[in-house]
Amino acid sequence: MSQIALGFIPDPMTVTFEKLLPSRKLPENVTNSRKYKQIIESLRSVGLIEPLTISPSSGDGTHVLLDGHTRLLAMKELGLTECLCLISTDDETYTYNNRINRLSTVQEHMMIKRAINRGVSPEKLAKSLHVDIEHIMKKVKLLDGICAEAAELLRDQVFSAKLSDVLRRMKPTRQVECVELMISANTITIPYAEALLAASPAHLLIGGVKPKKVRGVNAEQMLRMEREMTNLQEQYKLVEESYGQDVLNLVLAKGYLVRLLENNSVARYIQQNQPDVFSEFLSIVETVSMDK
Repeated sequence: MSQIALGFIPDPMTVTFEKLLPSRKLPENVTNSRKYKQIIESLRSVGLIEPLTISPSSGDGTHVLLDGHTRLLAMKELGLTECLCLISTDDETYTYNNRINRLSTVQEHMMIKRAINRGVSPEKLAKSLHVDIEHIMKKVKLLDGICAEAAELLRDQVFSAKLSDVLRRMKPTRQVECVELMISANTITIPYAEALLAASPAHLLIGGVKPKKVRGVNAEQMLRMEREMTNLQEQYKLVEESYGQDVLNLVLAKGYLVRLLENNSVARYIQQNQPDVFSEFLSIVETVSMDK
């Protein structure tokens, strides 16, 4: 069995800043950005968390800085002269932060909870991340009142912490339905969640109490929204149930048409007598993926 090659040497080494050569130029206003201020506060409170990534040493002992230019600038501002670095086994900068998947909202929630459980105060976290303490507490309580199934659906998504406030007003089954609809529509936003809340039947809400008023929507429109949402959910479930069989039928149909059009006599006959049908057959045969 072949082994997976590591992208960097596991053991970091301490390198002085004078031996680091930048691989790109930072924007002129980077020191005024929120991200830069967060890095400064994080370095002051807990030190460097993620080492810089550098290339192997050249003949004169210098290294090309592949990732961490903003962190390097912040450490210089704080008067530091050296730091831990990870030595890359290649010099491709695209393999680092430019192409990694960022933390989802739920993952961020778990990390903050883990830090607090290990003794880091919310105040210190807020200062390190350069955000209000209220923001940290919202992240900590993100999944309170959210059922496990809905939380699992949201695990890899990025969304506002205020979305939880809307979902908490729904019963678990309704939470799952609404999250599924938002993910299917690729619209995990507060306005959409509030619209789903307004269109929810009272018996699916906590306490059986519907929102008294939604901005820009009157009572008649809310009733219409509720009916349309119910129809949409029924159609969604029907599509979900039949999707696998439909895809299988399409794959089989495509295979049949490929074999059919390989017969030159049949293909010529269809092209001469049914050119529109022939064009559609070609379109199906040339389809690379069922997503198209």
